[in-house]
Formats: sequence, C-alpha cells, structure tokens
Amino acid sequence: MEDLDVMRHSAAHVMAAAVCKLYPNVKLDIGPSTDDGFYYDFDLEHRLSPEDFPAIEAEMERLIKAALPFERREVTRAEAAELMAGQPYKLDRLSDIPEDETVSLYTCGDFTDLCRGPHVATTADIGAVKLTSVAGSYYHGDENNPMLQRLYGMADVSQEALDAVLARIEEAKRRDHRKLGRELELFSLSDDVGPGLAHWHPKGARIRVAIEDFWRREHFRAGYEMVFTPHVGRARLWEASGHLGFYRESMFPCMNVTEGEGSHAATEQYFVKPMNCPFHIQIYKARRYSYRDLPLRWAELGTVYRYEKEGVRHGLLRVRGFTQDDAHIFCTPEQIEDEVRATVNFALRILRRFGFTDITAYLSTRPEKAVGLPERWEQATRSLESALKAESIDYQVDEGGGAFYGPKIDLKIKDALGRPWQLGTIQFDFNLPERFNLSYIGEDGKEHQPYMVHRALLGSLERFFGILIEHYAGAFPVWLAPEQVRVLPITTGQREYARGIEARLRELDIRVTVDDDNEKLGAKIRRAQLEKVPFMLVVGGRDAEAGVVSVRSREAGDQGAMTLEAFIERLKAAMTE
Repeated sequence: MEDLDVMRHSAAHVMAAAVCKLYPNVKLDIGPSTDDGFYYDFDLEHRLSPEDFPAIEAEMERLIKAALPFERREVTRAEAAELMAGQPYKLDRLSDIPEDETVSLYTCGDFTDLCRGPHVATTADIGAVKLTSVAGSYYHGDENNPMLQRLYGMADVSQEALDAVLARIEEAKRRDHRKLGRELELFSLSDDVGPGLAHWHPKGARIRVAIEDFWRREHFRAGYEMVFTPHVGRARLWEASGHLGFYRESMFPCMNVTEGEGSHAATEQYFVKPMNCPFHIQIYKARRYSYRDLPLRWAELGTVYRYEKEGVRHGLLRVRGFTQDDAHIFCTPEQIEDEVRATVNFALRILRRFGFTDITAYLSTRPEKAVGLPERWEQATRSLESALKAESIDYQVDEGGGAFYGPKIDLKIKDALGRPWQLGTIQFDFNLPERFNLSYIGEDGKEHQPYMVHRALLGSLERFFGILIEHYAGAFPVWLAPEQVRVLPITTGQREYARGIEARLRELDIRVTVDDDNEKLGAKIRRAQLEKVPFMLVVGGRDAEAGVVSVRSREAGDQGAMTLEAFIERLKAAMTE
C-alpha cells in the first residue's frame, strides 16, 4: 500500500505538470495521494471541467511514456523561495515548514515542486491513471481564503486493476443511499426544515420500526431495561458533565428561557442534548443502589442533536439530528469482565443478524493524559481484551488511542463492497461517575464508585440505515423489507380475491399491498421489481377458482402455484434467513 501511495503522489505531480503545460499562469498548492488516487489544488483563470480531462490525460500519458526521472534536491529556504517566486501558495507552505526540517524540491522534466516526497524513480513507474472530477476547495480549508480548483484522479498499478476500482466506484454510485432513498421513497432531507435533519417516509419508517422492534426485543432478552429521557437540559447539567467545556462547538446554541415569575424570575440556559449519558446518570442518581442491585443495563433509542458543519454532512451518514441506539451499564469491578464479554457477544449477534459477518475490533488503550486510577485502566483494558479473545474476534491494538476517560473497543464491519464502517462501540468511562459522584453500597457497607460503560451497537439509526441501503442496494432481506409481498391481480375480476389475500397476510403482520391498477401484468411485475419487493403473488381467474397463488421471487423469478398457507410457511422461513 505504501508503494501505491508513492505512485499516486507521483501521479499528482505529473497531473500538475500537465495542467501547467496546457494553461497559463497556474498557481499551485498541494497534491497528495488519497485512498484510491490523488488530487492537486490549482488557482487558474480557466474553469476546469470534465471536457478538459481528455487533453490533460493525454499530456499525462506523454509524460509517463517519456520515463522522466524524479530528481530530489535539498535547498536552503532562500533558494526555495527564489525558485517558487510567483507561487504565493507554495511560498506560504514554505513558511509553514519547521526551521529544523529539510526543505526539498522534486523536478520531473520541466516541472519543479516543493515536496518532501518520496516519489517513484521515473514517470514510467506510474501505472494507469484517470481523471475523475473537479471541485472547489478553500485554501487551507478556510472559507475566508481563496477558493481553489481541486482536480481529482485515480491511479493503480495496471489498467486492469484501475478498471476494477472504477467498476467498484460505479457500483458504489448505483448503491448510493441518497439516490436509492429518493427512488425507493425511503427518506428525504429538506432545507426548509434545516440541513442534516432527516424525514423518514412511510417505507423507510417501516424499516425503522422493524429495526427498532428487533432491537428492543433482543435487549429485553439480554437483560436490559428501557429508559426515555428529555431532548433538552439546563446548562448546569452540561457544565457538570464537561460537555460545555470540551464539546460546545458541536452543540447547538443555547435557548434562553425565563423561569419563575415577578421578582423570582430568572433566565436559564437550555441546550438540546448532544448525548444521552448525563440523563442516564440522573436516573441512576434518583435513588441509592446496593451491590445486590448491580449490574444495571439501561438502553434508549435517544434522539440527539449535533451542530455538524456543511463540509462534513453527507446524506444520512452524517446528520445533525439522529437517534443513537445507546446503552449504559453500571456495575461493580467484580462484574465488569463478564459484562464486557456479554456485551461483545451481544454486539456480534446483532450485527450478524443484519447480514454483517466480516467484523474486526480495535482496542484503544490508555493515552498519556487520562483520568482514573492506573489499576482501573489496567483492569478495564484487560477485561476488553479477554472478551475479544474469548469470542475469537480479530482485533488490533491502538496503543494510547483511548479517550481520556477510558479504554474502548470499536467494532468495524465490511459491507457488500468491502468498505469498512465503524458501528459498535464499548467504551469505559471513569470521568462521569467521578464528576457526578456516583456510588453504590458495597458488601462492606461502604460507598464505592461503580464502573460505567457506554455502549452502542448500530451507532445511530440514520447512519446505520444509510449503510444498510448501500449494503443491500435497496433490496432488503425479507424481514426488513418495507413491503414484503405485493399481490398482483391480472384483471379486475380478481380484485376481491386479491383483497382477501391481503387481509389474511395483514392478520399475520406481513407487510403487503395490492396493485390493482388497470395495467398489464408485465408492467406490474416490472414495477414491483424496480421497487425491490421480495415476493409477488400473481392471481388470475384460474388461481382464484383453485384457491391458489402464483408466486414470483425478486431473485429467483417464477416459483409456481401453491396454496396461500404454503406460501405463508415459505415466507416465514425466508424471514428468518
């Protein structure tokens, strides 16, 4: 991967050389590699567009075939400034280089760039390249600075390898949850309401209800209790939790509320909640607990609000209002290892039910600056690691990568395209129990501080739904599909029979509709396929007379005729897959 990064960075230089060759007065910024390619930021009068890509690619190909060497030389700052004269962004970047760091230049043909490298030996070592897009990018990411043109490209070791990557990108576009969300009428985002605030349409809401019903049922079975908490809280709560000190930039501005009347009136500040934890702590503080009461496992599908800026919002994957599948565990030190192991096992079971089987864990340990006793950190980290080993989960250790308040496990899944997504988190917290002075009465009759574990399995329902849409390309498994069965009467003469089938399936809580439009059967089938309905029940005159249904599957096509009860049994079996 490191060699591929070097090649892609070298391709960025070749692209910059090509742009400078084709257009006058180009001002250069930077050109790093990316996960699958490279980009370079330019300031030039010509507005780049996809129509320009063939000419730029042709010039890049000419430079690559010329096998031009990448020549490195180390220079003084004065020499670099002289060579970069007329390049204001490069001169600014030069001033950012620490005094004790070497200043180096790379020359390739007629093109010289300020760069620390490394690069491939010659341009002939660059494999296949392709330009993909152009976008605006503020210099240094600051909207007060000039807007540059960021030209993106892709590079790989061969045309075959690049074609495979491009095919994956095209497939990712086909699966884009924003596109499918519109086409399948699952959700929408409205600027009239506010950016990053999702609306779940009836079909999307059907899926959400199925997710929530499953989530709640499994939590009750695992010994959790449900709680519900407010959407807003006084400033004093967020001060006590530390959010106003450490997290205020990500919180919505406060609301000033007048409490009391007359001479007793006072203005109080309220904030919409960015997290659920302080509220669960308030529930804990509402009474005293003994060691016999622990562990407590409290779960909530709690909606929170975070002031995500425009540059990071992305469909459902990064929104401002979202519902966390949150839970907190309060337990004694003696209980912690069993609780963590049970939580890891529970998380894996939940994720696998949604079709995610490629799961990797990341264990983050104590950073240099941390709260809590070292021995507590050691015990907590040991319990996390032993749980991963006991469940035979592949994991990597991120030394010093834990939060200041506790070590954690992050669970990452890979979707159908092999892309990694972080979902589950099991996070120790030695900070909040201390801040809020939490305690329980131990077996010795004295007060002790409980262990507190934050735990999320899906992350947020909005983000998880976006991932699910792309994982299944909108063709959800039967148990999640918003519409599991569509009944298709061939003529108006079978409408009554079709409505009877619909009524019978609804009695069994099966999500079903009847398409009785006056259209040909082929058009109805095509519509059901486009809307990714798992099963279609075609009913004609003979089917009605015989009391059967002709079954079509979304994946397998015609399944033949069978009684409705036989189909129901098949459907029930499919819902467990």
